[in-house]
Amino acid sequence: MASLSEKAYVTEQRRVLLTGANGFTGKYVRAELEAAGYTVIGAVVGAPSGPHEVILDITSPDNCRRVMETVRPDYLVHLAAISFVQHADVEAFYRVNVIGTLNLMQAVADAKLSPQRVLVASSANIYGNARVGVITEEQPPEPVNHYATSKLAMEYMVRTWCDRLPIVITRPFNYTGVGQAPHFLIPKIVSHFRQRAAMIELGNLDVQRDFSDVRMVAHAYRCLLERDSAGEVVNICSGRPYSIRDILDLMRDIAGYEIDVRVNPAFVRQSEVKTLVGSVDKLRRLIGDFETIPLEETLRWMVRET
Repeated sequence: MASLSEKAYVTEQRRVLLTGANGFTGKYVRAELEAAGYTVIGAVVGAPSGPHEVILDITSPDNCRRVMETVRPDYLVHLAAISFVQHADVEAFYRVNVIGTLNLMQAVADAKLSPQRVLVASSANIYGNARVGVITEEQPPEPVNHYATSKLAMEYMVRTWCDRLPIVITRPFNYTGVGQAPHFLIPKIVSHFRQRAAMIELGNLDVQRDFSDVRMVAHAYRCLLERDSAGEVVNICSGRPYSIRDILDLMRDIAGYEIDVRVNPAFVRQSEVKTLVGSVDKLRRLIGDFETIPLEETLRWMVRET
């Protein structure tokens, strides 16, 4: 682990330990928190790139404990996870997403910390193929893949700590933005249009998803740290569904040309969640009104800066 001086942290106020700090979401959450005056200590895998980073392997209880005892954060934002649904190592979903989160909770207790808030990111994938129009947090979970099942198991485990820690569990629906890995759907589509590719291969074009801008997600996370959200489970979403066809139509208008779209059966998953759109009502009750960023604006941002 990178050497950290405890004295470097004890005098700083509003310290946040952010796991997954170098991931797609983590970079935006870090920027959001730092802009609001928080001191963010990024927990990363691999060599730290600055004084406010620390190496953390969440699958190691000892490593988790050492980091908690050294940093002694006022807030914990836990984003680190295996998040790609088609990840090849099935066991890793449970080793990282469930046991890794357990190690963090235990490390907080072992270090005798009393954080002001612990935010744990789950996923709207836990709802599976919910047969309702708009999904509220009361919707019974029906996970249909290992990623979603691991996240649901993590939620149940985390709830056993809610009598000791001020935990809020978030269930983000799909979101995107500049810097998201190219194997995710929207970056793949944007990349093909930016390169003016003649053809793109996709899976089921009729699946519908609730897409948010990653910058809105980061803003919502900060607000949940600052509001009375302990013990809550909350959707992070826009409340509007888009089909893959809708996204292709938006990109056609932005790029000014038509791409040849071919459905590759290899990309169609039998356990595909057909429609996933969330209710924003509870989020608005917890953090107040906020502006969602239209998907077209997000796509134009990605085309411009990717």
